[in-house]
Amino acid sequence: MRFYLRGKTANLWRYAVSETLQGLLGWIPGVPGIGLRAVAYKPILKSTGLPAIEDHVRFCRSEDIQLGSSVYIDHGVYLHGGPGGLKIGDGSWIMNGSRLHVFNFRGLPHAGIHLGSRTFVGEGSVMRGQGGIKIGDRVLFGPRTQVLAVDHVFSDPERPIMDQGITAQGIVIEDNCWIGAGAIILDGVTVGRGSCVGAGTVLTKSVPPHSLVVGVPGRVIRDLLKEPLPRPTSPIFMGGMDDLQA
Repeated sequence: MRFYLRGKTANLWRYAVSETLQGLLGWIPGVPGIGLRAVAYKPILKSTGLPAIEDHVRFCRSEDIQLGSSVYIDHGVYLHGGPGGLKIGDGSWIMNGSRLHVFNFRGLPHAGIHLGSRTFVGEGSVMRGQGGIKIGDRVLFGPRTQVLAVDHVFSDPERPIMDQGITAQGIVIEDNCWIGAGAIILDGVTVGRGSCVGAGTVLTKSVPPHSLVVGVPGRVIRDLLKEPLPRPTSPIFMGGMDDLQA
């Protein structure tokens, strides 16, 4: 029970308030529910403005979660704070079924998940923030991406892997990147500004700005600044998150 409570809250009173509010209001669908939660969740979240929070969104350690203005949290998202904090920047969207978990049960000083402004996290994506995840502005994540700032030590074949500890170096994804559907970004990686990581890529090493990265393991196949891709011949449809929020 002690471990359970430590993982859920740093303050029993805040835990009781958070669980009560989520139990009473978390299931209400549609615009009425979004409106009620935007106001009623203010005491349990560090939010600026009024975030749009759909039904069946789950917050744990809500005292460590900070939402910027005009943030949208879709149905069924799970957000778990912890020492180091979980921050979602202004105008960012977290889509259906995504799970962002700081997972800092070891008290690591550099843990946390920090998303910049106008960042879009696609459906079913997962982030684990033991080593710290820092994501810039206007980053696009396709569905079912994984950003995992942790690795298990398994150098001793005679000991159970779960007893050998972890490493947690951290992950940085700079501004204006596109992480394709199903891509996996592993611990210790920096993705340079303006890079595109292809669908299904497993990225194990850092890449410089404006890289086009594909494969398992991921490799750079093009410098998008020196060799821009040709413009598509099929129709291009403009509009983005700013237009939807207008």
